[in-house]
Amino acid sequence: MRNSWFHKLSLIFGPRPLLNWLLLCLVSIFVLIALFGSSYPSAFDSASASVRSDIYANYRRLKEQAAGDYLELRNLVTDHVKDFGLCWKERENYVPCYNVSANLLAGFQNEEEFDRHCEISRDRHHCLVRPPKDYKIPLTWPTSRDVIWSGNVKLSKDQFLSSGSMTKRLMLLEENQISFRSDNGMIIDGVRDYSHQIAEMIGLGSDTEFLQAGVRNVLDIGCGFGSFSAHLLSLKLMALCMAAYEPTGSQVQLALERGLPAIIGNFISRQLPFPPLSYDMVHCTQCGIVWDDKDGLFLLEVDRLLRLGGYFVLTSPRSRQRGSSMNIKKGSMSIPFEEFTQKICWNLLAQQEETFVWQKTADAQCYTYSKKGTLPLCSGDDAHSYYRPLPHCVGGTESKRWIPIQKRSFGSLSSVELEVHGVNPEDFSEDMEFWRSALRNYWSLLSPLIFSDHPKRPGDEDPLPPYNMVRNVMDMRANYGGLNAALLEARKSVWVMNVVPISEYKTLPFILDRGLTGILHDWCEPFPTYPRTYDMLHAKGLLSHLALEGCSMIDLLFEMDRILRPEGWVIISDEVGPIERARTLATQLRWEARVIDLQNGSDQRLLVCQKPFLRK
Repeated sequence: MRNSWFHKLSLIFGPRPLLNWLLLCLVSIFVLIALFGSSYPSAFDSASASVRSDIYANYRRLKEQAAGDYLELRNLVTDHVKDFGLCWKERENYVPCYNVSANLLAGFQNEEEFDRHCEISRDRHHCLVRPPKDYKIPLTWPTSRDVIWSGNVKLSKDQFLSSGSMTKRLMLLEENQISFRSDNGMIIDGVRDYSHQIAEMIGLGSDTEFLQAGVRNVLDIGCGFGSFSAHLLSLKLMALCMAAYEPTGSQVQLALERGLPAIIGNFISRQLPFPPLSYDMVHCTQCGIVWDDKDGLFLLEVDRLLRLGGYFVLTSPRSRQRGSSMNIKKGSMSIPFEEFTQKICWNLLAQQEETFVWQKTADAQCYTYSKKGTLPLCSGDDAHSYYRPLPHCVGGTESKRWIPIQKRSFGSLSSVELEVHGVNPEDFSEDMEFWRSALRNYWSLLSPLIFSDHPKRPGDEDPLPPYNMVRNVMDMRANYGGLNAALLEARKSVWVMNVVPISEYKTLPFILDRGLTGILHDWCEPFPTYPRTYDMLHAKGLLSHLALEGCSMIDLLFEMDRILRPEGWVIISDEVGPIERARTLATQLRWEARVIDLQNGSDQRLLVCQKPFLRK
């Protein structure tokens, strides 16, 4: 029999059938690879092909394009890989890098034990942070601004009942919801009157004139539960809430639950992760900070963050603050505080009852005058401000962005401002065209129907488009903030946290000068926010960047899972190799995952994932 088969093969392939047979097998393998490769669905062509940009309007066609052979091969690869387990209940609201006990053991004191110390708390547990027992999918915006599920935040009923009168005036606890008092969608309790008062104190007729006066973004320190920030957002200002880490009753967690921009940060010993000249206004209402403590280091940090001509608004009780030398009384300020503000070239514009407004000088020469007690100027590149120790010097004076807010162009950046940032106008225009096209296709992918052929998602109970519950968005490698700008241009009701890796820090000033919000971050470390705070995470080229930095991809994906809400979305664009590794990990995290070929002649792929709602 063997000789008979050998004779037949000899007739077909000649005297050396084995070599030719191997050649035939090799050719067959390449043919199969080509067939499978062509079966990937297409997300978008090049940015210039605007006519064909919305190719995902027909979701059923996407299903037809998805090859069953590809799914079978994926299952063969991942069936033997075990899913990761859930974390224990105590980690429901876990925020890494904030471990007071570990910080005390490491020798931190004088309130530094409450600061962020990722170098101490390296307890990376590869488990999935579970939602609380009573967790519910947040209400869609703008309803979520005024009503949230009480079981989604760590603020208990007892904490609410024992809270101060300010809290009770702002919130109503009703059964399983926390309702914020509103009138036609606007938070009341004096917030609008307070905003109008600040506008009058800086010489405006109304708070609707903030934008025309150059105020586009505001850092709201100790923002409470976000009422003032919510009002500023209604005026089309970008207001970022920043408050210290709190194990219970978190201001940041509650603000994010409402769909308001928020980040964990504090004034203790280190700079905030923003470059100099970042904000047009810094606001503090009873934020609990002793501003003239530590020889005025905290005020120097505010000065570093303020742009020229920017405003520092402080509303504080008249009584003495925890022993502070800043004894605020009606009609008077303490001499040490007043002298220090003069040293950093601040002018007290106005005072009304407990509210004070200072304006930072727009005169660069003010810092170089030779006078007694003048503070030294910070030298070197102080734009790379990633949790560095607070310096006792005036920062930002060497920046090319030394432009008063009143002289900036309203709306888009001018060619002069683009030149200051070293951005070519043509490159900027091409970047915007790319993101306009990409956004149209991204948005069409945000539907569970993209996974309707997946065995775990039969599709019977999946919501149909245009159901897209997306409000809090993070661009994990924002570059120039193009995705954020495209979302605004398309009038999507979202806000974006533009995260710039520390090695690319020079693009963050550009993002902030566009009136957007952003932060420096090292993705080798956890992000300073609470679990379940973002609806969508976007990362273009981050996986390749992470490999160059020597950071762990698995740590990154676990961090993404921690901060992503149940039923939230992940869109990752990168090269084939990193995308395939990320897809394998995504399935272990129990995400629904789809790899999409861009079909633009490059080796770029798109990984689209949705996080399930794990109830157990």
